[in-house]
Amino acid sequence: MIEAIFSRERIIADNSDLANQLYEKSRLGELKDKKVHYSLSEALFLIQQQKMKVLDSKDKEIKENEFIKKAQKIEPNFWIRYCVFKDLRERGYIVKTALKFGADFRVYDKGIRPGDDHAKWIVYPIAEADTLTWYEFSAKTRVAHSTKKLLLLGIVDEEDSVTYYEVNWVRP
Repeated sequence: MIEAIFSRERIIADNSDLANQLYEKSRLGELKDKKVHYSLSEALFLIQQQKMKVLDSKDKEIKENEFIKKAQKIEPNFWIRYCVFKDLRERGYIVKTALKFGADFRVYDKGIRPGDDHAKWIVYPIAEADTLTWYEFSAKTRVAHSTKKLLLLGIVDEEDSVTYYEVNWVRP
């Protein structure tokens, strides 16, 4: 099991055999300075698979419910984002953060790894009950188009099920 420390907005672990294996196999985490840095979504995914134990600064284990509460304080939309992350990972896609693109996630087509080729989609998770203005929708579409990626909206319903809508830019 990977032992990691909750450090601000990231989860940091030593580069153990399991951490390295998960990185090489499915690109979970990011290698930095002989450590593996995980996003909050990646860490919760591994906690739920019983492959990671997260500790606080006093080496006390942070249980799943407590982890979710901490993550929601950092990212108010965490649960909606996580539902989309988990669903895509379970479908076999590699999902990485996309903050530099102005999106929540970038998703690689099956069989493609980060570094081998570019992500196919940028993804915006949205709760089914939320609203999106035409201005916000247009901005998301422009970001996807300018980064040469397809826009994928992940709509999360009350049962945490996700429905995806792919949006394409068309010139008449």
